[in-house]
Amino acid sequence: MPKAYWIAHVTVTDPEPYKLYAAGATEAFRAHGARVLARGGRIEALEGESHPRNVVIEFDSMEAALACYNSDAYQAAKRHREGAGIANIMILEGAPG
Repeated sequence: MPKAYWIAHVTVTDPEPYKLYAAGATEAFRAHGARVLARGGRIEALEGESHPRNVVIEFDSMEAALACYNSDAYQAAKRHREGAGIANIMILEGAPG
């Protein structure tokens, strides 16, 4: 079963509620066995629109990633992010091994 990757491109516009989102989301990721591969490091935007914060999180499967996104814990955290930034989030299934 291929792994899945949660990819987020974010511009934070209100840091205080966003911190609450980040804390809650981190707990949801941990509960679903996620592994953070990249978060908030240096970027070099080459083409298209860019955001200053970029995150890549690995899950064991697409089902695990979607279960995390749809979990009560993540949805509660997400409410803090709404209105606190601009986010483009996707879950991408990895290539078969």
